[in-house]
Amino acid sequence: MPSIAVIGAGSIVFTRNLMNDALLTPALQESDIRLMDIDERRLRQARDLVQTMIDRRGLKATLLATTDRRDALRNVDYVITTFQQGGLEAYALDIEIPQKYGIEQCVGDTLGPGGVFRGLRTIPVLLELCNDLDDVAPDALILNYVNPMAINCWAIEQGTGRPCVGLCHSVQGTSAMLADWIGVPYEEVVFRCAGINHQAFFLEFRHGDEDLYPRIFAAAERPDIYGAEPVRIDLMRHFGYFVTESSGHTSEYTPFFRKHAQMVNEELVPRFTNPHDRWFDFGRTGGYLRHCRERLDRAEEDIGSFITGQTPLPTQRSQEYGALILEAIETNHPIRINGNVPNDGLIPNLPHGCCVEVPCMVDGNGIQPTRIADYPPQLAALNRTNINVQELTVEAALSGSIEAVYHAVSLDPLTGAVCTLPQIRAMVDEMLAAQAAWLPQFVR
Repeated sequence: MPSIAVIGAGSIVFTRNLMNDALLTPALQESDIRLMDIDERRLRQARDLVQTMIDRRGLKATLLATTDRRDALRNVDYVITTFQQGGLEAYALDIEIPQKYGIEQCVGDTLGPGGVFRGLRTIPVLLELCNDLDDVAPDALILNYVNPMAINCWAIEQGTGRPCVGLCHSVQGTSAMLADWIGVPYEEVVFRCAGINHQAFFLEFRHGDEDLYPRIFAAAERPDIYGAEPVRIDLMRHFGYFVTESSGHTSEYTPFFRKHAQMVNEELVPRFTNPHDRWFDFGRTGGYLRHCRERLDRAEEDIGSFITGQTPLPTQRSQEYGALILEAIETNHPIRINGNVPNDGLIPNLPHGCCVEVPCMVDGNGIQPTRIADYPPQLAALNRTNINVQELTVEAALSGSIEAVYHAVSLDPLTGAVCTLPQIRAMVDEMLAAQAAWLPQFVR
């Protein structure tokens, strides 16, 4: 049976979902599971939760919880990364400092100043982890869930060359949402989706031989649907295809939607007409940070209810790809996922070596990505504005170049729509000083 390490197991929601998926999978029910986190209290919570899943189901899986990363990694087959370097303390700085300069980020974990600095904090930890794996588990496959996804996976490839696939759930969630909009059973939909993480597009969406895009465009005219996804629908109307990431997130990746606070509050946010939809708040600056703080407050109560049996264990697997990948490799039963992998000619009109999100087959041979030869040029152009920032962030993290940090943030589409170049330099200097404890690669 395989050995599976979760690095950042204190991220309880991820740990609960991913380990529950694994323990519901017959081929993984006797796995050797290692949980690692630097926060001992949250690690204990994760250990108690996973042990409860094992015991209550009468499984033979074994469990180790440790704060020692090398112990967790020794001789493992798979490594799942879910940590957040700097935690909410650093994340708050990602949101609050740029806001002083007029940059209104609602999530700020993928692009923008927040995404750049999250990547700069995270990459050194990922490289250290890869160095550990070279010593104690040279054949292990990394399944990365840590954002900024494209930046992190690109840095792993360029900095270490280790096997890695980046995983997200936006393709699964969005495809199910579109099927629901048009009343087509999800299991009967066939789609092809590609691009970069959080900015991939559904190139085809079919039911048998029927192109479902005309029905998606028609559904988008309904006020309730437009009010739930105004940004994504606007992009589809102007660029022709529907993007994978939610409207709140997507609004951060282009210069069109969040130019200043007044526009966010008076023009963008009111378009989200359903106040019960979480994106009604996420559209505002710092919306996801507020959600994370609230979720942290509820986490202990939620996990405690699982452990005591007040809340029954889930009986269905989640939409996450993680356990499906492990099952496919271990059993040699093929599946298809959308994975984040190096662009070795996979999307020819995107830069070689960047991280792309493309359909992949997974079986006993591992992750096998497919080539997208007909990627629309307008979508590639949108992606390249994001890839520019990703490339320079990776360069900055690997070289320790502060100039590359300035360049990365200066080329960010949202930042450039709001700030002058001197303002960007001042903001980057302030963020570097505030986050120095998590940025060991930069020495002035």
